Amino acid sequence: MNETARLIADDPIWLILIKVVGTFAFLVVMTLLTIWAERRVIGRMQQRPGPNRAGPFGILQSLADGLKLAFKEDIRPVMADKWIYILAPVVSATPALVAFSVIPVGGRVTIFGEPTALQLVELPVSLLVVLAAASVGVYGIVLAGWSSGSPYPLLGALRSAAQVISYEIAMGLSFIAVILYAGTLSTSGIVAAQQNGWFFALLPFSFLVYAIAMVGETNRAPFDLPEAESELVGGFHTEYSSLKFALFFLAEYINMVTVSALATTLFFGGWHAPWPLYLIGDGVLNTGWWPVLWFLGKTLFFLFVFVWLRATLPRLRYDQFMNLGWKVLVPLSLVWICAVTAIRGIRDADLLGSQQFLFIGGGIVVLLLLVAFLVPDRQPPEQEPEEPRAPLSGGGYPVPPLDLKVPETPRETRVSATPGTRSRLPEAGQEPTSSTKEAPDGND
Repeated sequence: MNETARLIADDPIWLILIKVVGTFAFLVVMTLLTIWAERRVIGRMQQRPGPNRAGPFGILQSLADGLKLAFKEDIRPVMADKWIYILAPVVSATPALVAFSVIPVGGRVTIFGEPTALQLVELPVSLLVVLAAASVGVYGIVLAGWSSGSPYPLLGALRSAAQVISYEIAMGLSFIAVILYAGTLSTSGIVAAQQNGWFFALLPFSFLVYAIAMVGETNRAPFDLPEAESELVGGFHTEYSSLKFALFFLAEYINMVTVSALATTLFFGGWHAPWPLYLIGDGVLNTGWWPVLWFLGKTLFFLFVFVWLRATLPRLRYDQFMNLGWKVLVPLSLVWICAVTAIRGIRDADLLGSQQFLFIGGGIVVLLLLVAFLVPDRQPPEQEPEEPRAPLSGGGYPVPPLDLKVPETPRETRVSATPGTRSRLPEAGQEPTSSTKEAPDGND
């Protein structure tokens, strides 16, 4: 049992309650601030101010929107399955809270005279808890789509299920290289292993795979296929309103905060101060409450990347998204894990010195770059020759044919369709002649 686990095991009940309430409040506040920052940043990117009415700089706009949703009418579709329809938002939001509980926000601190670690739960298999929580979260989306009794939410839910299955594998494979270098599945142990060097520099491809997978896991642009407004109206939560819709909204942004915090923990040193700040005062900036500041800064950076991607990239097609997951990320991750395992084994066995290892690694990188640049790309498919077109009249603009023929009226159509009728109706403004007058009735 490491030091973090011992500190958490000795926490009294009142301290556990404080940490639980503090974690929930932190996630809710981060959600409100992320929504506000997202709207402001996207507004600036589109040369408009964004929300600026509710509070200073519009910072209370997210709170106002939440209160508005709370007072809206709760409408339930007639064909919906009542209890599953109600429980689906809760099932979607709960796993995000569970996943964040194993992430260390800081080191050893003292709260009301009681020493503790800024982490809610410390487990030897914390990364497996994160993967399990991410897998369970999609059940809320699938249940919401199925219980709504509508085709569009069901299609969005099926898309989300396929998306999570595809990118959960890539995310798990990106964890394996981190586990090989850290030698543990514990999140606090992984942070401690990065004290002298972040895994972002040692495992760049694993970080790239995780960065792509975390965007796909959270259904964010450009991977927001379950919520494609142009195809599925509103996605899996089309039939939801009021607080149930707010819970789905909360779950999405809590997931964003959780995967951003996990990226900080796995690849950016967790709560450790960045270089060269950790050199100041023999590591004094890695003690006390200072680590919370570094952790927040790194997490906010990843949240900004989420906003940046949404503002700049269009949505991928469904086939492009699946091809990226199954044909690119998963095979390359398997090759990368084999390479990392071989390199780790060679270094541990002292078969090669540091200089020889660098030469071999550099040669492999150069060879891969040469293959990537020298192998010709796939030729584009040959296009069929277009048929020659007649020149356009009217100065190059297409002009529809104008025969100036007035269509027949319904009365003319009936008369012409009557067999044996040869009489002709008078033109507009013309008096009826004897040939066009109707014959008198024989009864007169």
